[in-house]
Amino acid sequence: MQAIHQPLHRQKQAEQRLSQTPGPNRGRKPDFRAMVQNKEMQSALGSGLLMLIAWGTAPYFGTLSIMLYIVAYAVGGWTKAKEGIETLVKERDLDVNLLMIAASLGAAAIGYWNEGAMLIFIFALSGALESYATERSHKDISSLLALKPETALRIEDGQMNLVAIDDLEPGDLLLVKPGELIPADGVVYRGSSFINQSSITGESLPVDKVAGDEVYAGTVNGEGALYVEVTKSAEGSLFGKIIKMVEEAQAEVPDSQRFMERFEGIYARIVVGVTLLVIAGTPLLLGWTWNEAFYKAMVFLVVASPCALVSSIMPVMLSAMSSSARRGILFKGGAHMENIARTRVVAFDKTGTLTMGTPQVTDIITAEHVDRTQLLAAVAAIENLSMHPLARAIVDQANMENITLQEAEHVQALTGWGIEGTINGVVWSIGKTDVLRSMQSEKMTGSNVDPDEHDVNPVKVSSEWGDVCSHLEGEGKTVSVVMADGELVGLIAMRDTIRPQAAAAVKKLEAMGVKVAMLTGDRARSASVIARETGVSMVYADLLPGDKVKQVQALRKQYGPVLMVGDGVNDAPALAAATVGMGMGLSGSGTALEVADAVLMNDNIEEIAWVIGQARRAQRTVKQNMCFAITVILALIAGNFLQDVALPLGVVGHEGSTILVILNGLRLLR
Repeated sequence: MQAIHQPLHRQKQAEQRLSQTPGPNRGRKPDFRAMVQNKEMQSALGSGLLMLIAWGTAPYFGTLSIMLYIVAYAVGGWTKAKEGIETLVKERDLDVNLLMIAASLGAAAIGYWNEGAMLIFIFALSGALESYATERSHKDISSLLALKPETALRIEDGQMNLVAIDDLEPGDLLLVKPGELIPADGVVYRGSSFINQSSITGESLPVDKVAGDEVYAGTVNGEGALYVEVTKSAEGSLFGKIIKMVEEAQAEVPDSQRFMERFEGIYARIVVGVTLLVIAGTPLLLGWTWNEAFYKAMVFLVVASPCALVSSIMPVMLSAMSSSARRGILFKGGAHMENIARTRVVAFDKTGTLTMGTPQVTDIITAEHVDRTQLLAAVAAIENLSMHPLARAIVDQANMENITLQEAEHVQALTGWGIEGTINGVVWSIGKTDVLRSMQSEKMTGSNVDPDEHDVNPVKVSSEWGDVCSHLEGEGKTVSVVMADGELVGLIAMRDTIRPQAAAAVKKLEAMGVKVAMLTGDRARSASVIARETGVSMVYADLLPGDKVKQVQALRKQYGPVLMVGDGVNDAPALAAATVGMGMGLSGSGTALEVADAVLMNDNIEEIAWVIGQARRAQRTVKQNMCFAITVILALIAGNFLQDVALPLGVVGHEGSTILVILNGLRLLR
């Protein structure tokens, strides 16, 4: 028994490495302390505090007040001024940062210190909030890299040497002990074991591997030792390709960001050009004095500054993000809230997303002369010594039925088939249904389905075991054969259970006009059963991580923006390639959560329809704000040149429009 438990212990440690990678904070409220610790936020708040102190001291200490205003300008505007100057020098382009600083300095130049300081404070505060949101949207693949094995046992001249992964070459022979990570892509040269390759293929159940079968780097070996012949270098392995695909997908720049960058440059050029034209041209063309022309130009800089335009977007996005957080959906940046509003297809991973990700016993079929409880007790006693997920499902079923497990003797793994052991002198064997092929012609003398209240979804037994097995497998279930002293006495069927909210979630999405697809590494038969029960219309099965990326790209090309929902390492490339990637917070791997643009903290996929609706509402609000802000700016500009708008009135009108668009955005907090 000691020989059995030792490798299982190592396997458990390896599986914990896969499940305990770091992810974002789960179930916590927004971290306002971290927001205040943001340097840009500290600068903005410091600028606002100095502005208030300077305004309060102005009636009594004029010189001190001006000095405080100068410090407020420097504290709040330094970062933006630096960014604007860098853009001007390195890219030879103007941006809104430099324009805003120029407007504030222009106000100060004609004696309106407080108005200029207020402009800097509001702009700096908006920039700080945007910076904080952007930091959270940064995708980090450090957890994925942490899963990559660092060393391998290479067999050279009959001896085992510990070498670095990067030193491996195709043709090398490696020893992979029970419970260890497979260090490189290769083919099994000798040995047999089951491999947990959910990190690569997304398959919910481990896969048995024998000589000649392919294995992937980053997957977990089961209970048997394997000799693996390397077929690909570390860079060319499937695991290495996953990392590369994530990095490439993360480098993709959203179209909205490109548009805003172009708009900023054009807007800044127009404003600067008009300002210079007013200063230099109006005295010559309209006969204005230089003082009058300079005053008009400064008023123009103030009223044309983009505070209201900037506030049209971020307060709305942050409010929508806050209300989503209360529903258990966290976004890593405002841009992702904007993108999710355009969703036309929601692509779900199957295992761990539409389903719970753990197999459960669904059917126990027994021969006529066999007691169901006795069969389950014997099988569970033997499987209790195994860490295979199917074994754990059987043991959990026995525990749920309060069955006392006896001690099994002579337990041993049957290479490539299953496991066997002795209970009270009877040899019980549990394994694959391959044995049924040799028994297709044998009729059952009788059958029995115990009506015991603990039975799970009993299925009426047909005249042949093969027919029963085919029926169960047709329902997407994994079937194990049970034999006693060489006689076939029963079948145990297991299947990954569907999430309770899955069908309702799919129905709500389709009611909104959003198409629903399933992308999975599982077999087509299992996938079609889950799709039928959840109502998913588009099913793509037998997909490796690279295939999922290609399918996401195909869906984007055919239908439009795609929201990908997944939970595993294997979903990471597809999450990054989608318009918006959403990770499962409770059951998701650390890598999926780090790569995802949004995290469903409570795993309630029914909330996805709500958040798409909220994002669409936010998009409408942004459009309303921008139209209002542009209207006010144009009206103030026209008033400046036609009706001699005073600078204080221009500031009041400009800042008033800013406050209104912010309040309109805050409505989304409800």
